[in-house]
Amino acid sequence: MTMRVSFEISDRDLSHFRECMHRARAAVKDAEESEIIEASREMFEEIRDANAPTFVNERLHRLEAMVKMVQDEEWALAGALRDRVLCALVYFCDPDDLIPDSIPGLGYLDDAIMIELVFRELRHEIEAYDDFDQWRTASDKRFRISKDPAARDNRVSSKREKLLERVMRRKQKDEEAKAKGKAADLF
Repeated sequence: MTMRVSFEISDRDLSHFRECMHRARAAVKDAEESEIIEASREMFEEIRDANAPTFVNERLHRLEAMVKMVQDEEWALAGALRDRVLCALVYFCDPDDLIPDSIPGLGYLDDAIMIELVFRELRHEIEAYDDFDQWRTASDKRFRISKDPAARDNRVSSKREKLLERVMRRKQKDEEAKAKGKAADLF
């Protein structure tokens, strides 16, 4: 038997999550990127080994996508976006976050909420990266006969730029909606 539980996160609650994210942002400045990535991978394994609740496991792939985005040299994630992804990962790696992860059944609830919030905030970037990764895989299969590295680099670069332009257009639309009071920002 399954049970569906839904709740609304108030502006006050969102404010608390923003504060947590700001603390994570400060922690990112003091940490090495490789340490954040390694801690994230360890956290993924810990969550899987802990037989975490389904609502967490269903969202774990989103975190894994963020790690993949950061590590993908051809995607070349940089600047503020890279920092935002690393901030999200730092939060998830903290076992003593809002609800300590050691509490059975509920310990990952705040992590699942934060995953949702971060995913909503970064959805355009994550979708663009997923599209890029799928396109690159298909392109590499399609052009396996022509292994000219320069031509491949040009194709990859062109696709990345188009997808990043799409991200900017979509984010602009979100900003316009936010200005009209129809959306909230986590970061």
